[in-house]
Amino acid sequence: MTANPPIARPKLVLASASPRRLALMQQAGLDADALLPADIDETPHRGESPRAYATRIASEKAAAAAKLRATQPELKESFLIAADTVVAVGRRILPKAETREEAEECLRLLSGRQHRVYSAVSLITPRGHERKRLVEARLRFKRLGSTEIEAYLSTGEWRGKAGGYAIQGRAGVFLVKIVGSYTAVVGLPLHETVSLLAGEGYPVLAPWFAMA
Repeated sequence: MTANPPIARPKLVLASASPRRLALMQQAGLDADALLPADIDETPHRGESPRAYATRIASEKAAAAAKLRATQPELKESFLIAADTVVAVGRRILPKAETREEAEECLRLLSGRQHRVYSAVSLITPRGHERKRLVEARLRFKRLGSTEIEAYLSTGEWRGKAGGYAIQGRAGVFLVKIVGSYTAVVGLPLHETVSLLAGEGYPVLAPWFAMA
């Protein structure tokens, strides 16, 4: 049997330095050729809904990274992926916790109740066109006791995490129910990301053949 010939793969850029987003891409067989984390103002606009906020921030990250891409000739023909994940209770957008106090406030708010996670993906094609998707997941945490909250805070997993928790870490034991994409909650909805890339002609399955 003749082996499948190798397929020329365009370069792929991730507009993030997040280890979890990078790991999710690698899970799908997507290797980032460059990381271009975007430094933007992530302050929500007054009255902005969580859905609109997630979509806007993903687009702004993508636009900022695209400007950096333009300064690097070797990345000129690359595909660029940016994403943002938002944890919300009703219309309230929870912060990406930077202090123990912020994380504790988030956990006490999430205790025993349902919340939503919105994960937006923005794809910038080599020609500069943008394609976007927004994914919503509903989650419910168990009622958390003070000892459980203190124990989780002591792990430090909450630092920089939307809603003050990382579902792929120890906070997974708090999860009673999830309706929607688990990978979206972690930080990058794989089905939607791969669909966007494939729709623009990126050979997403080529690395799978190379494993045979």
